[in-house]
Amino acid sequence: MDVSAIRISSAFSVKHFPITQTHALFFLSRNRSIYNNNSSSSRSRNHQKLFKVESSSGNRDGVVFDKGAYEAERLTLDAEAREAMAETSEKEINDEGDPKAWKWVIRKRIWDMMEARNIAQFPRPVHHRIPNFVGASTAAHNLSGLEVFRAAKCVKVNPDSPQKQVRFLTLNGGKELLTPQPRLRTGFFSVLDSHMLTPSTINEACTSVGVAKYGRPIQLDEKIKVDLIVIGSVAVDPKTGARLGKGEGFAELEYGMLRYMGAIDDTTPVVTSVHDEQLVDDIPVKKLLIHDVPVDIICTPTQVIFTNTTIPKPQGIYWDKLSPEKLGQIQILRELKRKIEQETGQKLPCGPSEKLPPTAQRKR
Repeated sequence: MDVSAIRISSAFSVKHFPITQTHALFFLSRNRSIYNNNSSSSRSRNHQKLFKVESSSGNRDGVVFDKGAYEAERLTLDAEAREAMAETSEKEINDEGDPKAWKWVIRKRIWDMMEARNIAQFPRPVHHRIPNFVGASTAAHNLSGLEVFRAAKCVKVNPDSPQKQVRFLTLNGGKELLTPQPRLRTGFFSVLDSHMLTPSTINEACTSVGVAKYGRPIQLDEKIKVDLIVIGSVAVDPKTGARLGKGEGFAELEYGMLRYMGAIDDTTPVVTSVHDEQLVDDIPVKKLLIHDVPVDIICTPTQVIFTNTTIPKPQGIYWDKLSPEKLGQIQILRELKRKIEQETGQKLPCGPSEKLPPTAQRKR
């Protein structure tokens, strides 16, 4: 289930389609659509239970975020997704002809090892997650000492548990934090401005709930420059910079979307933080796909490694790798595809079909 970041094929080169008002998408996250109370979509109706209307003048627009409802829904959907991923991995790992089987072999080895050696932290078990690891805060501290981090004004950080301290250090350091909604299922990216937060709210803002509560949703036409990307990993090769995520492909998808927006380029550093035991030497570079994102720097609790990777970074959106099912779950990509096809009068390619976890099928 390695889903692709997306590229416009040669006939639809990104350089021929700069982001303009014509191609801009009108996209609202759950926060904005409910605050405005003008969306009739089934998704907005479904999420109204996450907000409570109060008459107190102390609440923004009389609306407060229902933290409990949001977290309950998130945990339920995450559990469903992990269960489906477990089924997928078991099927693919036992299929010798499956081109992704080798990835699952490495992932399972790392997940099993981390549990057996008790270097995994909550949430556990770490299987089918970007694993939280003992020493994650120390690795984050090492990352914050990098010159590329200190110089960065805007840092994109994945939403997983082991990178929570990175998100905190980003905001606490006076930087902008760009983070995606988990699995892009409720929205696109949100920006959190450290100057709009208080010392008492920064900690909460580093969580999925906090992103939904304090983040500002952005659109694909947002003029933003990302100076550093922090990405989660299950396994990474320090000699080549080759990396494996948990298998859903959202890190690649997010990278491709940022590339399409012009927010990043080949020179934007990609960093990952992992436990030393997640370092491997058996990721075959020749078997990596065009959308797989390599890393430039690895931070562990004991060391910082500059990989000097020569693996090419994805150049944008790869429509020919995006399955109809994955496209169906992400509204912003469906609208982007439709707009480009309307503008060009030509149909964009589509990737092979795949079975998605229940999380991808949003409740109506």
